[in-house]
Amino acid sequence: MRYLPLTSPDREAMLATIGVHHIDELFVDVPEAARLDGPIAGLPLHASELSVERHMTALARKNMVAGEVPFFLGCGAYRHHVPASVDHLIQRGEFLTAYTPYQPEIAQGTLQMLFEFQTQVARLLGTDVANASMYDGSTSCWEAIGMARRITKRAKAILSSGLHPHYVSVAKTMAKYTGDALETALPTLSADADVDALVAAIDDDTSCVVVQYPDILGRIADLQPLADACHAKKALLIAVVTEPVAMGAVKAPGEMDADIVVGEGQSLGVGLQFGGPYVGLFGCKDKYVRQMPGRLCGETVDADGKRGFVLTLSTREQHIRREKATSNICTNSGLCALAFSIHMTLLGEAGLRRLAGINHAQACRAAERLAQVPGVRVVNDTFFNEFTLDLGKEARPIVRTLADRGVLAGVSLGRLYPGEASLANGLVVAVTETVTDEDIEALATALEEVLA
Repeated sequence: MRYLPLTSPDREAMLATIGVHHIDELFVDVPEAARLDGPIAGLPLHASELSVERHMTALARKNMVAGEVPFFLGCGAYRHHVPASVDHLIQRGEFLTAYTPYQPEIAQGTLQMLFEFQTQVARLLGTDVANASMYDGSTSCWEAIGMARRITKRAKAILSSGLHPHYVSVAKTMAKYTGDALETALPTLSADADVDALVAAIDDDTSCVVVQYPDILGRIADLQPLADACHAKKALLIAVVTEPVAMGAVKAPGEMDADIVVGEGQSLGVGLQFGGPYVGLFGCKDKYVRQMPGRLCGETVDADGKRGFVLTLSTREQHIRREKATSNICTNSGLCALAFSIHMTLLGEAGLRRLAGINHAQACRAAERLAQVPGVRVVNDTFFNEFTLDLGKEARPIVRTLADRGVLAGVSLGRLYPGEASLANGLVVAVTETVTDEDIEALATALEEVLA
């Protein structure tokens, strides 16, 4: 069928039907300063395909490639080694073109993979059940808050100061339309997480407490006292995991009685990919499963008694629940979930624990070396593969200077919390198995020279 653009009368009829006079009224929620009032300055109105390719290639060459320089960036997106077999297997035709498995009789492979993925995620997070993946970690976090509201019939969520500010931003955006009240706070450059403050803030109106584990500064806290305090007030504890490799070394949140555990699965199988697509993880206690967003794949038997897989729960908006769905942004990132599951399968439990051990050991070496740099203080008493430095002066210009020297030193807290003077000196450093001893020395040496 040919593509036929709409005519002006067609557009006018559509606008009249939805009750607006002009198409600009559909964009009232976009700040006027962010809207274009004409062509983008400096761009030609048209160009040949060849010239566009050359121009875009030249722009791409200005990027610093993560694998070619010492790389210490983290804060929710981590550079890990992804085995070549992962990429090979996800590009097989039966996986690459697979979409929603509405017809189980022709989608047993996809359904079985999602079933295995759910099992892996549930074991990783320590929950009774996990769904067939979500859009990403930040939207999973918001969906957990919404789920807590449905369960508790309350609408006040307390967000830890250690929760990633991007996750907080997503939650605030969504809460504007649901009426949820979000209590937030800023982190401090100290070794102590904010568990005591969170416990003190819980009251009879609290639906949930949301805590990141490890938190944005890399700190690791015992969540059991917080879970006990939540349950004493009939509130839920939501734990957010942005670095799933950590679960190979630390106690899973579900084992500390967290009610809902969500996270970002990018570290396993997916790669950085310029910021996406990623894959959201979502697990919970069995008694809350019917309030869980997304899809759940289950095991059954066919008419001949043979083992098979089907969609067991599908509370999505495009399924039978419609406007009563638990969510309308619970996208199943199928291909990324497959990559995650393949990587997890290749590692196995023992391999994941070894990988986590390598990460932690290398991070300890980095922290010890960087603590020797004059003027640098390691904030953390506890960490997995990510910790925070207090540089004694604003970190953002230092990060830029080190980037010019070919070292990607980490994520400055001034970038995550612009305008917050108390955090401006903070630098979050992530150290994975891809970081070598030479990389650590390059970072330490560069810091010594810049801070001198």
